[in-house]
Amino acid sequence: MKLDLLYEIDVPKPWGPEPWPQNQRKREQRAYREALEQIALADKLGFNTVWMVEHHFREGRSHSSCPEATLGALSQITENIRLGFGVALMPHEFTPPIRVAEKVATVDVLSNGRVEWGTGRSTPMEQTAFGVDREASRDKWRAAIETVVGMWETQYYEEDSEYFTFPKRNVTPKPVQDPHPPCWVAATSPSSAEVAGEAGLGLLSFAIMQPIQVMADVIKRYRAACERMEEPLTRVVNNRAAAYTLVHCADSMDEAETNGVWDAVWWWYQHLAEFMLEWEFPHFPQEEKDKLFPLMKKHAEGDLEPKMFNDYDMIIVGDPDQCIEKMKTYESLGVDQLLCYMQFGDLDHDAIMRSIELIGKHVLPEVDAEASVTVVEK
Repeated sequence: MKLDLLYEIDVPKPWGPEPWPQNQRKREQRAYREALEQIALADKLGFNTVWMVEHHFREGRSHSSCPEATLGALSQITENIRLGFGVALMPHEFTPPIRVAEKVATVDVLSNGRVEWGTGRSTPMEQTAFGVDREASRDKWRAAIETVVGMWETQYYEEDSEYFTFPKRNVTPKPVQDPHPPCWVAATSPSSAEVAGEAGLGLLSFAIMQPIQVMADVIKRYRAACERMEEPLTRVVNNRAAAYTLVHCADSMDEAETNGVWDAVWWWYQHLAEFMLEWEFPHFPQEEKDKLFPLMKKHAEGDLEPKMFNDYDMIIVGDPDQCIEKMKTYESLGVDQLLCYMQFGDLDHDAIMRSIELIGKHVLPEVDAEASVTVVEK
């Protein structure tokens, strides 16, 4: 199993003593600087891929709205780590397919062919702000992928279809990877996972907010769908399953607790619940509200025990040996790439750097037997 990193650029409130906007700006700038330093270290230690999300308007929770710029910067300060769009939002109202083709290919050129192209449709809160037709979003997602691939594989591309009209043009640049970077899709349900498998796309899943057996079932259904695949959506068939979760490794569990890991976990879950109740629930059908509301309300009110998530392996916290044990559980459930979400809550930058160092030196060689690790002195 490969070990990756996932970044949302968390910027928890309160943002500082200064008045707005200075306080927000300072915290955002610091979070970005620290993320780049952390990822540069992970590159030296042999991590496989770093994934940068695309989210909009999620204050505190995720300030990564322009992953192509961050990945472009990373292409110049890293050498080996692959650079993942986690994910590019594909329905046409978010970004015209032309721009997706251009920005993904540009990062591939700058990184000499290190891009992983994750795709997705986002959630109601973002969709409504961009005017996305939610009922047609899956069809548009699929159509946009076909358009982007066509622009990469054709010198002069043109299209006149239900969702997109484009005159004959040479869309530049073309990606380094031939015919194009591997494509993934974010899937939060078994049906979405089956869509991914039948289309020959990689699966981006998660272990947070659900027992890991649920994730295992999603991966199992994805594998079965891969077997049923008749005509892949792109010429690059990608049958890898990835999952993300919160990860914090320290020299000991006592040190992890001194670092404030449980407060950081508590913040992450509570903030997610508060966000969903305020911004997402108004757009959900009543059946989904009834199913999720008790859990979200409980978490939003802080009625949770963060250690419970670690006890049930929904997150990974501990010393290197404990992290190895938990990660091998994920591997046994069919995860090919584990996306380690390490910059979360108010965890100190030095603690995150140490966590990355410990995983790179001690955990990664045990989980990924093919990894080559460069020892970095503190």
